[in-house]
Amino acid sequence: MAPKEQSRHLFADMLARVQAASTAVLGPEAGIGRIVVEPPRDPTHGDMATNAAMVLAKDAGKKPRDLAENIAAKLRADDKVASVRVAGPGFINLSLKPNVWGEELLLVLAQGDDYGRSDVGKGEKVNVEYVSANPTGPMHVGHGRGAVFGDALAKLLLFAGYDVTREYYINDAGAQVDALAHSAFLRYREALGEDIGAIPEGLYPGDYLKPVGGELASEYGAKLTTLKESEWLPIVRAKAIDMMMNVIRDDLAALNVHFDVFFSERSLIESNRDEVGATIEGLRKSGEVYEGRLPPPKGGNLEDWEDREQTLFRSTEVGDDVDRPLKKSDGSYTYFAFDITYHRSKFDRGFLNLIDVWGADHGGYIKRMQAAVNAVSGGKAKLDVKLVQLVRLLRAGEPVKMSKRAGEFVTLREVVDEVGRDAVRFDMLYRKNDAVLDFDLAKVIEHTRENPVFYVQYGHARGMSVFRNAREEMPDLPTAESALVTYLRKAELPRLSDTSEVSLLRRIALYPRVVEAAAAAHEPHRIAFYLYELASEFHALWTRGKDLPHLRFIIQNDRETTKARLALVKGIVTVLASGLALLGVSAPEEMR
Repeated sequence: MAPKEQSRHLFADMLARVQAASTAVLGPEAGIGRIVVEPPRDPTHGDMATNAAMVLAKDAGKKPRDLAENIAAKLRADDKVASVRVAGPGFINLSLKPNVWGEELLLVLAQGDDYGRSDVGKGEKVNVEYVSANPTGPMHVGHGRGAVFGDALAKLLLFAGYDVTREYYINDAGAQVDALAHSAFLRYREALGEDIGAIPEGLYPGDYLKPVGGELASEYGAKLTTLKESEWLPIVRAKAIDMMMNVIRDDLAALNVHFDVFFSERSLIESNRDEVGATIEGLRKSGEVYEGRLPPPKGGNLEDWEDREQTLFRSTEVGDDVDRPLKKSDGSYTYFAFDITYHRSKFDRGFLNLIDVWGADHGGYIKRMQAAVNAVSGGKAKLDVKLVQLVRLLRAGEPVKMSKRAGEFVTLREVVDEVGRDAVRFDMLYRKNDAVLDFDLAKVIEHTRENPVFYVQYGHARGMSVFRNAREEMPDLPTAESALVTYLRKAELPRLSDTSEVSLLRRIALYPRVVEAAAAAHEPHRIAFYLYELASEFHALWTRGKDLPHLRFIIQNDRETTKARLALVKGIVTVLASGLALLGVSAPEEMR
């Protein structure tokens, strides 16, 4: 069987053992890379299940169940396996020996913060682009959800061994930033003492642009009012974008979200080379771009339709309803043209694994963008788009009114300042990204089980309190982390024999598998769900100890049992802290 490796977590170790058993049956040419080992859906079936026979049978020319019996015979001789059962068409269910769970706890204690970290990513470069809001004002709560999701996903991928770049695409070209500039120019005139009246429709009415107007007035005096629009527009636009990006960076910092790269959309056309035009010509040569006419829209507004020759991308070949224009009637580039060029720049920078986090209203854009990435990379790069659904902001079940500062929405910063970073981050990750989120400002600060961030953080704080209480009974219990771990690794772990204790040991051992699965699926909510389940089991055992003194973590006059249970608690708080860190949430030692 595979040799024991202290650095390898239990599921990875058992996968290696199943692979070794499969190779022993089929020889070294067996395609063992397709084998997985995971928890069975029904826990009564055992501790682990593997599809080894199911994925290898065809190439081996054997019936899956027959092959499963052959592999099972090898696994029954494994020193970690208590029993093996073949089920259904050829699944193999494994039950492990009781000592295995204690050995895994020792691994948790030895690895500490690194428990669950893996190299499954093998250093592959991944570009995670998220938020990428137009720099036209402060961030709203919907932006915050994308920011939290993208940041947690980046942390998760790093922990799983990928080389991750966090990127923000600044949409600083096009009509929206020109509208921003015109809005800022009005605030500039206001700062000079002019009565500007009501903000015209189509411009940005929020008070957040008053500081921009004030800065312009301080820097230029009345000079800009003497210039033509074509002269003042680029000046005001640049100042407004710069100041809005500073606001956005501050809003993100309040959530502890930071980026490695801020990429300017405008840089694609303002450099010495027209990158957008070059991208279009490259696609024209490869046949993905052509000149043609679009049919009138079905049931659409014909007044907005032009029957003209256009530069089109062949998006119908990937299921789009029409081919998509890359140039407008005035010769300027469409958003899609910019987006293709931007993603080509990612490929040119060496990224083959691209992840974009978009708002839910961009769902119809996915196929054409994936086709474009395939085209500009020659099929080498892959784009995964994660849609983030809407956030409905509530207070005790009632919708929250708009913000006076933003004029149109509640700002992200207002929410973070009211309920705190941890509540925002955890609650936004305690839902699948493509599910609508009801974020209740009252409920996320409640100290109840129904508030998941409190319940998980309280689990960590409760675990730390166990050690404070233990030191009152055991004054010689080490306080230094390394000395404490050394002490606990000598515990008699077979004393952890109650069903609830064994269940917690199993739950802890599952953590690395959850991390790898969450990273592979690009779903950080799996970590949040896991932490809640782990905390729930811990709280339940604590509660049982109130009624059953022999289950308490600290047993007077029974130092060895106490020591074993302290080792268990140390494993729990280690994993809780690790998972919370992946979500960007703190692990408090006390909660009052």
